[in-house]
Amino acid sequence: MKLSRKCEYALLILIQLSGTHGDGKPIPSSVLSEKNKIPRKFLDQIMSLLRKNGYVESVRGVTGGFRLSKPPGEISLAEIVRLIDGPIAPIASVSTYFYRQTPSEQNDRLISCFKDIRDYAAMKLETLTFDQLV
Repeated sequence: MKLSRKCEYALLILIQLSGTHGDGKPIPSSVLSEKNKIPRKFLDQIMSLLRKNGYVESVRGVTGGFRLSKPPGEISLAEIVRLIDGPIAPIASVSTYFYRQTPSEQNDRLISCFKDIRDYAAMKLETLTFDQLV
């Protein structure tokens, strides 16, 4: 499993938004962009995806920006990784949600090893929520 830059940025943004979730105040795009060193157009793409999938909401106006749509304790890292980058599994033939046949299926021991890697990564990412990273 290798995370894309887009996924890394999304995780950083959600951590920052999780830190201010309790006060309900939105964080302006300019602050998100500057603090996380994200190019503005790239930030807009990420925020659009997160908004369409119900993780953030936008607030218009002078004091507008973005805030989480749900408590950070209800959002796992696995959800965001799968949303942005797809499977957590190291190869498609051991993926729970994105299965595709691969050459590695010819060897049971190799498949078993990749399943162990998938299981550990998925367990870690599914049990870790954004409130734990703040």
